[in-house]
Amino acid sequence: MPGRILVVEDEPGLVLALTDRLGSVGYDVDCATNGEDGLERAGDGAYDVIILDVMLPRKDGFEVCRDLRQRGVKSAILMLTARDRTSDKVVGLKLGADDYLTKPFEAAELLARVEALLRRVPPAESQTPDPYAFGNIEIKFRSAEVSKDGEPVKLSAREFKLLKHFVEHRGDVLSRDELLDAVWGYNFIPSTRTVDVHVAWLRQKLEPDPRQPQFILTVHGLGYRFVG
Repeated sequence: MPGRILVVEDEPGLVLALTDRLGSVGYDVDCATNGEDGLERAGDGAYDVIILDVMLPRKDGFEVCRDLRQRGVKSAILMLTARDRTSDKVVGLKLGADDYLTKPFEAAELLARVEALLRRVPPAESQTPDPYAFGNIEIKFRSAEVSKDGEPVKLSAREFKLLKHFVEHRGDVLSRDELLDAVWGYNFIPSTRTVDVHVAWLRQKLEPDPRQPQFILTVHGLGYRFVG
């Protein structure tokens, strides 16, 4: 499974081993050898997975993890540590890490963890800036706020989640079943009409002319596509 990976680790031997092993199975790997450089490299969200050591010079892994999440970076974070205390693992997870691996570890286990994270986390290239703007609409995902021409737009929680999913998958054709699964959390209901109703409500609130939508388009026989 291809992906971009950043290794933030200060042990030269481990850096070389991880770079070689990950590169051998097709990953695009970059490295940083201290926390400040790791934070700078990872800050634009360009990586699918960040392998982050806890004990780093200049800024430790806990601080880097915290700062990345505060900046809204959604890359998966796999923390590495020589520590084996449960409390350290809890701290890392609470700060936003997705997984934790204690040194020493087998390369096969690391690869398995990375593959699992890639299945769970959207690819970095699909990540969406926050705030995100299209037309005269601005969305602030972290605060769940939407405005039109600078004026607040009131959306229900379901409408906001549907809009967020459209934006995160802009350009893709999304079937009604896909939208039900992603936004409502189930695959089968007696009718998919509920998706159409919520799309109509979004168009009424966001489109310049809901009868001729510019952003949330109907793809006949397939579903919807967002082009903002």
